[in-house]
Amino acid sequence: MFKRIGLFLVVNLLIIVTLSIVLQVLGVRPYLSAQGIDYGALAGFCLVWGMGGAFISLSLSRIMAKWSMGVKVLDPRSGDELVATVHALARRAGLTTMPEVGIYDSPEPNAFATGPTRSRALVAVSTGLLGSMSQDELEGVLAHEVAHIANGDMVTMTLIQGVINAFVMFLARAIAFALSRGSDRESRGGTQMLTIIALEIGLGFLGMMVVAWFSRHREFRADAGSAKLGGREKMIAALQALQRRFEPHDTQESLATLKIAGGRSGFMALISTHPPLADRIAALRRG
Repeated sequence: MFKRIGLFLVVNLLIIVTLSIVLQVLGVRPYLSAQGIDYGALAGFCLVWGMGGAFISLSLSRIMAKWSMGVKVLDPRSGDELVATVHALARRAGLTTMPEVGIYDSPEPNAFATGPTRSRALVAVSTGLLGSMSQDELEGVLAHEVAHIANGDMVTMTLIQGVINAFVMFLARAIAFALSRGSDRESRGGTQMLTIIALEIGLGFLGMMVVAWFSRHREFRADAGSAKLGGREKMIAALQALQRRFEPHDTQESLATLKIAGGRSGFMALISTHPPLADRIAALRRG
């Protein structure tokens, strides 16, 4: 727990320092002055912080996954069957650089793919998944994760999240400034700050639904990719195995979008990163 908190603080400090330097280098000036708000400077500020934070997180994603989840990377020359399977699927998907393959200790039957690029990717599998699935089911899961890498899903999700972050920051500040125009100068600063926080929470929730919708769409694509790489029946069998057990509650939200299982019902389905397993199985059967 303390290790994860420490990593969180270090990463966020790194993001703040890096983006502050970028703003200085780009010459982005303060967006508020005595004359009012400079929307060009505000757009630059929000773009740097929204996109920059997302891409710094992406660049560190593989390292963070190893440290925070204790992923043990397997030696690619060891002849391990798990490594051989992932690399065979990666070559079938047209990847020229093989992803790292690792195992992490968790009873949750799951796997995820992460990394900043296709050539610097990691496929990690839980001990719970390895102990609960047959070889065919495991191959279906691994093909799904390799499909995520081949589709460039890590970068695509980062782009979408970065754009959403920038829009949320820009709209929250523009609306807050407009609403506080009638306030006296002494109370304006506090009012604007509270309004910005409230708007960022509300707009951020709406943005989360957009990101989650795309993530669900991307899961169907990765399932289809798995069907091509490893075989449709293997992917269906893997999803059925997860369905028979349960749809795990995700305790690692920062990695949830690249895991194999998930999905919620009711209102929470709007912010779920994965479609229900039954829907994914039905989509695969329809071809």
